[in-house]
Amino acid sequence: MRRRLRRLGPLERREEAVAFVRRFHRENELGAKACRRREAEVRRALRRDGWYEHTPEELAFGARVAWRDHARCIGRLHWKSLEVRDLRAIEDPDEMAAFLLDHLADAHGGGRIRSIISIFAPVRGAETPCYVESEQLLRYAGYIDAEGRTIGDPLNIELTRTIAALGWEPPEVPGMFDMLPVLLRDRAGRRLVYEIPATARPEVRISHPDGPALDALGLRWYAVPVVSGMILTIGGIDYPCAPFNGYYMSTEIASRDLADENRYDLLEPVARALGEDTGAEPPLWKDRALLELNRAVLHSFSRDGVTMIDHHMASAQFMEFNQRERAAGRPPSAQWSWIVPPQASSACPVFHLPMTDHRMVPNFYRSGADDGAHLRPNHYEEHRHRYRQRLDRWKREIRDWNRAKT
Repeated sequence: MRRRLRRLGPLERREEAVAFVRRFHRENELGAKACRRREAEVRRALRRDGWYEHTPEELAFGARVAWRDHARCIGRLHWKSLEVRDLRAIEDPDEMAAFLLDHLADAHGGGRIRSIISIFAPVRGAETPCYVESEQLLRYAGYIDAEGRTIGDPLNIELTRTIAALGWEPPEVPGMFDMLPVLLRDRAGRRLVYEIPATARPEVRISHPDGPALDALGLRWYAVPVVSGMILTIGGIDYPCAPFNGYYMSTEIASRDLADENRYDLLEPVARALGEDTGAEPPLWKDRALLELNRAVLHSFSRDGVTMIDHHMASAQFMEFNQRERAAGRPPSAQWSWIVPPQASSACPVFHLPMTDHRMVPNFYRSGADDGAHLRPNHYEEHRHRYRQRLDRWKREIRDWNRAKT
């Protein structure tokens, strides 16, 4: 975790903290006097301790803005509705695991998915708090059999080996969809494994609306995607354990998880189940198999009453989000390769939308050496003299150059 955290100097941390405090007071219309008072408190804490404590209101605002500014998410239209759970006082791994199970159950809500983020203790100085090592709370196991064939999710082969080495016993007959326990690291760096009861991880059986064509494949997927491997950064303070969830877009499961060659690679079995000639040229059977697999996933989630959105509706919602942000004077961040759906891309309005990743904080990142390396405050809402803008740009270039050297 220490290698993944952003490396911020005292001046950079103070700049991010002050920029966040000003944005918090500006967007919530709390007044200049309250802003100056809070800014002075934060500056004193940073000089004294090297870090400061967010108020519950600042934490909730920062988490929602981090979602709003994250360039890789298409589903940000309802960023204000994110439910923020302040769990910074919970540092015992057993207690954390219990709250994670509560998060899963509450997020599912009987099928009506709620967007929730659970924020645990931040990094304070040299102290690293307990965090979730699994990329998502729910993951399917991946195995390699005696003949070198992959069973399950190839993405999780190493994670499966790690969890098995810590005492988890996989089923006697490994399956394609064996749910893995959650892997936590405590403050001393020890790995801990926690089983997830079946009641806390509802799954959807995938069937086709026109008949039992896909039933023999035994496909299924979990209902709630809870991302737990990203670090939340707010005003110069990092939260390494801040699992959050939205709800699925159909292509995430059908066109990527189940169809990608480096994942389940089920495109050809699906095509054969649908009666397609997989030896035909050109191989347009792949297009039909992808389409029908998306139909099956959408049908199955709808049948079970679980919230899901198709890629056309998600694109339309992102266009509305884009318009709202620009109307509010905020240029939205977006990465084209992440926003444009993998299915029927050019038929979605986002395909033709110019996009820029402004790399703003607050935000989420995976590694300070990769997507977190260039995150910085964006002063687009402030009236700054052009010389001040040039100074900001010069400081950023110097910092990037220093990081590149090391």
